[in-house]
Amino acid sequence: MSDPRTVPDAEFHPHSSHWGVFSARMKDGRLEVRPYAQDPDPNSLIDNFPDALGHRARVTHPMVRRGWLERGPGPDELRGRDEFVQVSWDEALDLLGRELIRLRDDVGPESIFGGSYGWASAGRFHHAQSQVHRFLNMAVGGYVKSVNTYSAGASAVIVPHVLGNFDQLSRRNVTWDQIEQLTDIVVAFGGMALKNSRVAGGGVSRHVERGAMQRARARGTEFVLVSPLATDLPEEAQADWMSCIPGTDTALMLGLVHTLVEEGLHDKAFLDRFTVGWPQFEDYLLGRSDGQPKDAEWAASIAGVAPDAIRGLARRLHGRRALIVVSHSLQRAEHGEQPVWMGAVLAAALGQIGLPGGGYAYSLGSIAYYGRRKNAVRIATMPQGKNGIKDFIPVARISDMLLNPGGSYRYNGETRTYPEIKLVYWAGGNPFHHHQDLNRLRRAFAKIDTLVVHEIAWTATARHADIVLPTTMTLERMDIGASSHDPLLVPMHQIADPHGEARDDYAIFSDLAERLGARDAFTEGRDVRQWLEHLYEPTRAGMIERGLPAPSFDEFWSSEGFEMPQNADDGGTTRAFRDDPEANPLETPSGKIEIFSETIASFGDADCPGHPTWLTPTDAPTPSAPLHLVANQPATRLHSQLDFGAHSAAAKHRGREVACMHPQDAKARGIADGDIIRLFNTRGACLAAVHLTEGIRSGVVQLPTGAWYDPENVEEDNPLCVHGNPNVLTRDIGTSGLAQGCTGQLTTIELELFAGNLPPIKAYDPPAARVQKIADADAAL
Repeated sequence: MSDPRTVPDAEFHPHSSHWGVFSARMKDGRLEVRPYAQDPDPNSLIDNFPDALGHRARVTHPMVRRGWLERGPGPDELRGRDEFVQVSWDEALDLLGRELIRLRDDVGPESIFGGSYGWASAGRFHHAQSQVHRFLNMAVGGYVKSVNTYSAGASAVIVPHVLGNFDQLSRRNVTWDQIEQLTDIVVAFGGMALKNSRVAGGGVSRHVERGAMQRARARGTEFVLVSPLATDLPEEAQADWMSCIPGTDTALMLGLVHTLVEEGLHDKAFLDRFTVGWPQFEDYLLGRSDGQPKDAEWAASIAGVAPDAIRGLARRLHGRRALIVVSHSLQRAEHGEQPVWMGAVLAAALGQIGLPGGGYAYSLGSIAYYGRRKNAVRIATMPQGKNGIKDFIPVARISDMLLNPGGSYRYNGETRTYPEIKLVYWAGGNPFHHHQDLNRLRRAFAKIDTLVVHEIAWTATARHADIVLPTTMTLERMDIGASSHDPLLVPMHQIADPHGEARDDYAIFSDLAERLGARDAFTEGRDVRQWLEHLYEPTRAGMIERGLPAPSFDEFWSSEGFEMPQNADDGGTTRAFRDDPEANPLETPSGKIEIFSETIASFGDADCPGHPTWLTPTDAPTPSAPLHLVANQPATRLHSQLDFGAHSAAAKHRGREVACMHPQDAKARGIADGDIIRLFNTRGACLAAVHLTEGIRSGVVQLPTGAWYDPENVEEDNPLCVHGNPNVLTRDIGTSGLAQGCTGQLTTIELELFAGNLPPIKAYDPPAARVQKIADADAAL
């Protein structure tokens, strides 16, 4: 590995990442980083940077897959198995330009999928998705897009039907300050793990969640964690742990509300004034509509929680400033819409919605946007232009789309048709991290003509690509770091020279747009510095408008950044609705909280009825797959970003990701702490190290996502992942016909001790490649 070319040794300069603001410098050819001085709880994920900058996993040159180069575009099962050919930038861009022109002019831009889902850069200009979408709009005429996210695919669809604006509920509602000062009891379904709330798109200058929970607890706030994992709330919360079977939260909430109604503890006045549909739901709750009361005994038989514990918690909530939290993780499962909806019903039955520090805080603790005040001045983003193609898919249905062109599917009350995609353009993401059933995804990518990937490193997505273009890391370029809910605006200085022949996405798309006759439209005549000045100006104008100091761009760039004003902690539309529901109705069909939704009921989807319902999961434990697998977010990296960094690597054992399981389950299988295990089901198998802990429910195994997919033998159709990626095991189905969200959080597996020779980890090794001069790019196509 060669050292990265560096800018001259210098003082520390500010920079930012999704997991925290920091400063950095190059000294003696080595990157040094240090956290933002005013961060009370810095995130150690920044320690992944130093070893990542010049790591062998970096893509150093433009690469073209040999089979695509020799045979041209078309379906090919050799994707992910083939070698690569190193070419010059001009050769790579000529090849790609001609392929884009072919599809634009002969087939149409509706044949191009430009999803590029992923976190990408914290910078507002070098945001890869904005860059690729702007390019496709300006140079190709548009693209088929994706909607929603893997994080909140179900909730983003159901919340507008039953609670109104999603962002208002999640981002302008109950804050950590309110909890610290006012909340009596928090019940966190799925928890509020710090590993999740310590990241946010655009950066975080102050990580406040740990301290807020600690101070709230010291004041007397009680925390109750409902989860199969004891670590889903930090130690500072001193939480009571109610261990439940994964995926049963809806049943447990029904049992809580039944107890409130049975004992006359529910707030009838609130339900009458602020909600619609309570009578229909009450018929279901009390068993009048189906003959089965959803009482504590019924809920206990499903959730694995004692009936007295359910009744006791319901009584404990009554008459207090109570906050119900439902995490993103609960809706990343089959029927994921139900716990989101049912959590709101529980909070409504308590009469708490809209009260400061009380009510319903969907997804609080899932990301650092939530629980904070919004900035009062505008933060500009790279304009993407107009997409001439209206077609889209729910983001988690990419394999379905590629495998079933012309097939139909349900989404949000519509029956839609999958488009026929010829080219997929991916910049700033890694579907081999966030998608499910990776062996199925491999088959899906084999069906298209061309896969183009911009990448800093040889992820599995890059290995399956036809054209791989090396891009800069954030530290190798200049940008502006900003988040909608963090006050600090950060000048992100370039710290190191680009690795190898890596270029910024903007430079790549500018040269590519020239080949498609759209350079001027794409660049607007600006270089990077001029774009940054242009994007900075709306924020500066907003500061002037409020009579606040507004430094020029040069002054901003030479500083450590400055803090923007933030809006008042006013509880948003939920608080306004409670204060005056007639004057401030919710953005729902009725203007109220919809416990029964006429709209959803009219869709007629059996897997998402008109009110919150317990729906038995189809992926329940069986004799061949008796264990629940929780595939949650990792603690040592953001998703799969910089998995090869030192901080991420240090948490692995013998090079593998670490799974947690209960000692009782391990003993029954002859497994000891630190062993290597093989996890498997009908979809695939992977290896992992194992850690035994009493902090997980018996019958449950937890393996975080993010270890780079590393098949032992790429020639096999369902190879063993030797590194520990749980998405070889998870199911690729939608949450329901309503939202078609991701269901990657839960599945069922069996596991066993792995006693064979341990295969090497090859995920970070560049694929086989050779150098070839292409005399005529036209000949290759």
